[in-house]
Amino acid sequence: MKRALLFLSFSGSLFLLSGCWDRVEINDLAIITAAAIDKKDVNQVELSLQIFIPKAMGGGQGGGGGGSGGENVTFVISQTGVNIADALSKLQADFPRKIFWGQCKVFLFGEELAREGVYESLDFLLRHPEPRERGYVFVSKGKAKNILAMKTNLEPYSGEAVREIATLGSGLAVTLQDFDELLTGASQGAVLPYMKVASKKGDKESSYDYTAFIGGAVFKKDRMVGDLSRKETRGLLWLKNEIKEYTVTVRPPGEKGELSFTLGTVQVNVDPQIKNKEWKMKMDVEVTGMVIQNGTNLDVNDPNSLKLVQQAFQKSVKQRIEGVIGKAQHELKADIADFAEEFHRKYPKQWKRVENRWEEVFPRVKVQVQVKAEVRRQGYINQPEKARERGR
Repeated sequence: MKRALLFLSFSGSLFLLSGCWDRVEINDLAIITAAAIDKKDVNQVELSLQIFIPKAMGGGQGGGGGGSGGENVTFVISQTGVNIADALSKLQADFPRKIFWGQCKVFLFGEELAREGVYESLDFLLRHPEPRERGYVFVSKGKAKNILAMKTNLEPYSGEAVREIATLGSGLAVTLQDFDELLTGASQGAVLPYMKVASKKGDKESSYDYTAFIGGAVFKKDRMVGDLSRKETRGLLWLKNEIKEYTVTVRPPGEKGELSFTLGTVQVNVDPQIKNKEWKMKMDVEVTGMVIQNGTNLDVNDPNSLKLVQQAFQKSVKQRIEGVIGKAQHELKADIADFAEEFHRKYPKQWKRVENRWEEVFPRVKVQVQVKAEVRRQGYINQPEKARERGR
């Protein structure tokens, strides 16, 4: 059913391309669902395209997606060139259908290419009329091509599995347009989802490879300069007020067990300040949460216990935010929180004086983080299981 809907979605979009005399028949197209760009040799890139053939709903060739009856609905083609345009022209010369970018939802950069610089690749993807600016961008640890070549069990093809991880699993969803705006903005810093091919070990039947989200790939201008762990990436999402569905687990002081919260409302207010030539960023974070699991002896309906729980909640959130800010300022020296834009907006004259040396100023910005956490609902059980067992 999902593959049928996918086909109808492609068909409906392509129908809009057609006119009376110059329309392109669907059967003449090779639809790109995902693209990977890797560094190959000196002054060479490798372009890998995951291709969907509309007529081949029941089967295909190569790897990269699962079809009904174990058959694939997509396959991957690759070619090298001095740049993407060169590699694409070579692919098209040997391919019997028109290669079409209009449905490409995923762009993957291999880490080696990302560390060398992605300016030329972005130039092609933004200049060419077909690639979608709303497609999502990722960095692969190792070869990006390897992610495209994976077979998937839950999604019709590996590119869709990667996209789902960004929009649902990681919470860090960056489009091609977003990436360009971040790199050309005042901060010139960005973070992309950082992926890798991981393996689940077991016997022959239960072993498999899958695409794993491992954190964030940090960019300064057009080069990857480092990475964030999964926890640090969550801290960045808190910092940018982009945290969505997430579970926070804490251990209150004196307790052997943990409490887990699901997030309710999150509000982050930033206030850039310049006083006596000192640049400062004040951040106020307000968050509400609901206890979804209590492995401690605390009764969260007791005021004193609730206070301990909220303090532990606040401390956890504050540590995550301060941790990623500290790493960005002193290790990566990349303004991934977009402080530059906040100062630019509030202090345009002062910003103009430091614009060309923001790399020197950013690490010296003093950051003050205040977090207020509130547990509003505790579910239907007042006491945790451990406390109830003691009372029996």
